[in-house]
Amino acid sequence: MKFNSKKDVLFSFIILGTNAFLIGITIAGMINGEMKKDEYWVLIPILAVIGLLFWMYFGTNYELSEENGLLYRCGPFNGKINVNRITEIIKGKTLWVGFRPATSKNGLIIKYDRYNEIYISPKTNESFIRKILHLNKNIKITE
Repeated sequence: MKFNSKKDVLFSFIILGTNAFLIGITIAGMINGEMKKDEYWVLIPILAVIGLLFWMYFGTNYELSEENGLLYRCGPFNGKINVNRITEIIKGKTLWVGFRPATSKNGLIIKYDRYNEIYISPKTNESFIRKILHLNKNIKITE
């Protein structure tokens, strides 16, 4: 089952605002003549950053299955965690440090193995928890 990532106002403002700013200053520099034709190579890293941010914003999702476990994707960053390795899920909290393939606050902190944790933000925490408990009933749910 596939779960899209929830997008909150703060994250949307940061990503879309950064992209609008980068696009705006680039276009303004080109129109005002501040960027000469031999300086257009600067557009490559700017467009790469814009593309990466859009990819992360629109390309964040999670998938649960018996064969693959938990698959997470956030732009170019992806990975897989076997459901049997997951020990605890903390819901409604936000992980501010660590690995966060997420686009919202108040998601799920997934603890696996002994000391590893990852933060995700599915659109509906409850349906994600129901599905993962269907795959592994031994996962502890903490609020």
